[in-house]
Amino acid sequence: MTSNPAPPSRAWADIRLGALVANARTIASISGVRLLPMVKANAYGLGSVPVARALEQVDPWGFGVITPEEGIELRRSGIARPMLVFTPFQPMSHEFYLQHDLRPVIGDPEGLKAWLGQGSRPFHVEVDTGMSRCGFRWDADPSWAGLLRGAVGFEGLFTHFHSAEETPQSVALQWKRLQEVAGALPARPAMLHAANSSAALRHPEVRGDLVRPGIFLYGGEAGGHRPEPVVTVRCRVVALRRVQRGETVSYGATWTAPGDTLVATLGIGYADGILRSLSNCGAVELGGRIVPILGRVTMDFLMVEAPESTAVGEVATIFGGAVSLDDQARRAGTISYELLTALGPRLQRNYQP
Repeated sequence: MTSNPAPPSRAWADIRLGALVANARTIASISGVRLLPMVKANAYGLGSVPVARALEQVDPWGFGVITPEEGIELRRSGIARPMLVFTPFQPMSHEFYLQHDLRPVIGDPEGLKAWLGQGSRPFHVEVDTGMSRCGFRWDADPSWAGLLRGAVGFEGLFTHFHSAEETPQSVALQWKRLQEVAGALPARPAMLHAANSSAALRHPEVRGDLVRPGIFLYGGEAGGHRPEPVVTVRCRVVALRRVQRGETVSYGATWTAPGDTLVATLGIGYADGILRSLSNCGAVELGGRIVPILGRVTMDFLMVEAPESTAVGEVATIFGGAVSLDDQARRAGTISYELLTALGPRLQRNYQP
């Protein structure tokens, strides 16, 4: 699948759907169970519709979103697989779920009673095993479990690992808690699931019946594995100037030239998703070299130290080339998830096989 054959004039992201599918196959092979790919937040900024269509090749069980609206967008694009909405179910939204065949995530007695009172459509129950965010607490009054007796739509039980990458021992504890809750229920649902990208790759013992990959699909490191790069963010040099020793660059004059320096202005900024925290510490690929960002990233532009051979119109790579997605995230003091989900709507997205 390709789009926008004309040369981009300012800034764009090249998205390799074949690499996305290859990363999904890696997780499926290691975990040995079907995938529930997370395509929330516009598929981590890459475009939920083209991403979901590409992932059809790996025969996922379904797709995970955060809002009913995200699920509705995929339904309208022809995606027919199960759609699990991970924001806790709100009874006021009941008709949206029914009309568009969305599966709710339920984590409180009121929501459970409301859903069961409207029929037998499928739903999943969330258990809070230590995240302290959403779901029935694993150690709370278990009386809610009695509501599930005879509930034919009770399809799945799940939890969310809080530190699968940072604290592997927490995974075993949370998985044990989920199993204890499952064992206390009137009947085991068809699916137990908990594993994100990191847990699916590093802890096959908690694979359950489904795994829920996210960042690894999109090219972010997880679970000690390096994925195929999926996204390359590029932009053009839109201006050049030579600054003298002692002159400053960008707002706040936070960078001062130590000597005569060729400065390239790149047509990309924080309105396109380039984090302001990369000011004076980020790096880009330009002219075959890795060069530093000079001064503050601005809304529409950023400035870098340019090789002498640089010309206006030349292409610079923000990440996805010599500077990887995770490298740039570390420079920004954040994680790859934030760099991807920050990508702005005016950043042109080009889809490649």
